[in-house]
Amino acid sequence: QVQLVESGGGSVQPGGSLRLSCVASGSIFSIYVMGWYRQASGKRRELVAGITTDGHTQYIDSVKGRFTISRDGAKNTVYLQMTGLKPEDTAVYYCHSDDVWPLTSSAHGSWGRGTQVTVSS
Repeated sequence: QVQLVESGGGSVQPGGSLRLSCVASGSIFSIYVMGWYRQASGKRRELVAGITTDGHTQYIDSVKGRFTISRDGAKNTVYLQMTGLKPEDTAVYYCHSDDVWPLTSSAHGSWGRGTQVTVSS
């Protein structure tokens, strides 16, 4: 079993930046994909970005050019660098690990508890 712990959320003004981190522990040898999902209030959880152990990445269209996902294998950590934040990016962001690529909206696998990101002036 994999345990995931997120950090780095917070409140920023539009146009600001945040970096989310997620540390994996437990059965990390089984992890092929790590990613980030988000869920805004009253909306369904959606995929934001994913990355494989060999560096393949995927992003939803609304964050391309603004968000960057990266992975440090030695630290068992995945990052989400978010720039040019918009109010519509406000959501709880969840870390996810999986063995299926690419990630989809109906992904299974392991989940973190989430970290709140609020973008507001």
